[in-house]
Amino acid sequence: MSNGQNGERLSWGDALFLYLERAGMPLNIACVSIFDGDLSLDDCRDFIESKLPLVPRYYQRPVAPPFNVGFPSWEDDPEFDIRRHVKEVRLKRGTETELKQLAGKLLSTVMDRRHPLWDVTVVHGLRGNRAAMVIRLHHCLADGIAGLALMNVLLDTHRDVRPVAAGKPRVTQPQRDSLSLLLEGCISSYSELIERVLRAQSDFTGALLQTLGGAWPNDEFAKYLPELTAPTERLFFNKVYQGPQGFAWAQIPTDAIKRIRKSCNATHNDVVLALMTATIRRYAELHGENMKGRLFRMTVPVNVRFGEDGSELGNRILFLPVTVPFEVRGARKLLEAVHERTDFLKRSHVAEWVGLAAGLLGVVPAPLQALVGPLASTLPLALCNMICTNIRGPDEPLYFLGRKMIEWYPYVPVGGQMTLNCAVLSYCEVTYFGFSGDIKAAPDLRKLEALLHLSAAELLKTSRLEPRRTKPRKAKKRTPIRRKSSVVQASAPESEVPLPASTTSPSQAERRAQEISAGDAPLTHSSAAD
Repeated sequence: MSNGQNGERLSWGDALFLYLERAGMPLNIACVSIFDGDLSLDDCRDFIESKLPLVPRYYQRPVAPPFNVGFPSWEDDPEFDIRRHVKEVRLKRGTETELKQLAGKLLSTVMDRRHPLWDVTVVHGLRGNRAAMVIRLHHCLADGIAGLALMNVLLDTHRDVRPVAAGKPRVTQPQRDSLSLLLEGCISSYSELIERVLRAQSDFTGALLQTLGGAWPNDEFAKYLPELTAPTERLFFNKVYQGPQGFAWAQIPTDAIKRIRKSCNATHNDVVLALMTATIRRYAELHGENMKGRLFRMTVPVNVRFGEDGSELGNRILFLPVTVPFEVRGARKLLEAVHERTDFLKRSHVAEWVGLAAGLLGVVPAPLQALVGPLASTLPLALCNMICTNIRGPDEPLYFLGRKMIEWYPYVPVGGQMTLNCAVLSYCEVTYFGFSGDIKAAPDLRKLEALLHLSAAELLKTSRLEPRRTKPRKAKKRTPIRRKSSVVQASAPESEVPLPASTTSPSQAERRAQEISAGDAPLTHSSAAD
């Protein structure tokens, strides 16, 4: 973790998330964690405050020099108060529908830049003797991997509650005046500009050598290059962000994804991207979109902390643009198409070229970035249809103050014309999907939950992993009374993994999709909490 010294400057990539943010369009990463028991606000505050010395950056706020002559620097908050960052809310009805509405409301607000850009909201009253926490971090502080590392600081691998150690009082470092920040900003701005230009030149050379050294057939290059270079085709939700936001979620057993992956010789990420493509295709069709000949472009963040433990704060990611034809209908064919394209992108080092193009933005002077940033998100530019980030979490259960975390839904921000995104996180043998969206661009966000389950059921069926069913029994001829035939569903063999209780079977999912098409389907989450 960072040492948290005053004066350490944000990288251009971290600062960019500050510059792009505007009123009503927060750029935070977040998660909703659900626990198997209630949580005390005072205990949460004491425990979290005891952990902050391990991440001293969370005592600090980004402070821009006068006239934005350089990138902001991290400075201690002289008015730091844990009560400002850890709050509580009590649900009225205690349903997960209400929790999702609350999460969307919290995630729609911009945090106060006069103080450290993180907060935790403890949610009481969730049915089934459960509690939740909504945890937000500004994207300038961390990407998904670094955010996961912070959760590892707060959570334990055992249920035993350890007493909170009385830490030493935090000594606030002296605040620097505006003149000092201005002079340092002028000096650092020039030196950082030279460094970024040299780095861009080095990155270009490295990307070129890697590409020239790649081994992929010319016919493969000719096949996928037109898709890669084609302009993004807007879907109905690719509109300029207005807000506020909604948040929906669903879950699929990780073991089911593993079995699909093995049966099709693909990766976990390939299965996730295939599920997302099929789900968004169904969602667009429900809104009257014609999918014939259309391409779907997802931006997939790729971690570049090679060999590191992920504890380094900030953003260390590249972006991989995955473009898939919507008209690939068969589930197995779709998965194969995704796998072929991601494999091609990896071998042709496309992420490095995208990173180089993004790195050129760092050459733009900081004052211009700060001026243009808030305006850029209002322009009708669609670089991709959506972001889909996929993070692997721990396989063993985690605990907070002795309470087991039983569900963990990730969140990725929306903005610009990417008004519908998805974050995916695997934890404790379950893969959690978090759909974030602008409620004006995607007002029926929760329909994606049922559509995701339908796409998963289709992949399971194609991979011959769905539970077997017995054939209907025929009525005996000698029986004078005519009886209706019955369908009995057999239990799944141990080698087959059905979807969880909250996930529909293929036949149920098809009926639900028809209800959705007719516009009279109920909300799709089938948890007992609803």
